[in-house]
Amino acid sequence: MNEEIVFSTRALSVGYRGKALVRDIDIDLRRGQILSLIGPNGAGKSTILKTITGQIPPISGTTVIEGKSITAWPRGELARKMAVVLTDRIRPEMMTCFDVAAMGRYPYTGRFGSLTDNDRAIVHATLRRVRADDLADRDFSQISDGQRQRIMLARALCQEPEVIVLDEPTSYLDIRHKAELLDILSEEARAQQRVVVMSMHEISLAEEASDLIMTVHSDGHVRVGKPAEMLSETDIAALFDMDLNSRAVRRFWTHMRHGDS
Repeated sequence: MNEEIVFSTRALSVGYRGKALVRDIDIDLRRGQILSLIGPNGAGKSTILKTITGQIPPISGTTVIEGKSITAWPRGELARKMAVVLTDRIRPEMMTCFDVAAMGRYPYTGRFGSLTDNDRAIVHATLRRVRADDLADRDFSQISDGQRQRIMLARALCQEPEVIVLDEPTSYLDIRHKAELLDILSEEARAQQRVVVMSMHEISLAEEASDLIMTVHSDGHVRVGKPAEMLSETDIAALFDMDLNSRAVRRFWTHMRHGDS
């Protein structure tokens, strides 16, 4: 793995209307690393992602890509450095899967958005990498959720970014498609040396797929470390405010350890 730090945050606090929801976030991510955010609903995972992608301003602190604050990157250049896949389901009218994936080439196509032969080759190659080349000519609105998520990932990868940010990328997917999508992300991180930052609900899948875990607690603080250091029974119980001795929690823990969280 390349030891160069590509993505970092420093003393980052995020929230709304001047009030911090999550405070003092410090991250250093190197090429090829995957960071997953886990925590209870409402703790601030999506707010963190919206802040590090520049959709909302920070309360304090900075987000840095390749040594430069995201606010210092011109918008077009930032789109070449960072790609975002949100949970919102887009419903494009009369667009093929190729068309949707090709939207990721817009940072490179100039003001008229015309694809060159090279752009088209990149889109086709990306669709193959996400195992969706057979969907290129299909109507995007007529494919399954699992297929749709792969096309949205292809759109992000077509930007050729250094950093990919995903908000709950496995939502709406069955277990097979969850595992498949995470396999693709792992391949992209390793083979293309991209940084991946994502929020997840599935603790067991996050543990398996991630180099680092960030736990986002309801009191506004975070912890970052390797999965083995972050996901003990005690850690999970504290994170989700659960009674370790309850039957429901014991059942949850058994299911989690069998990959059925």
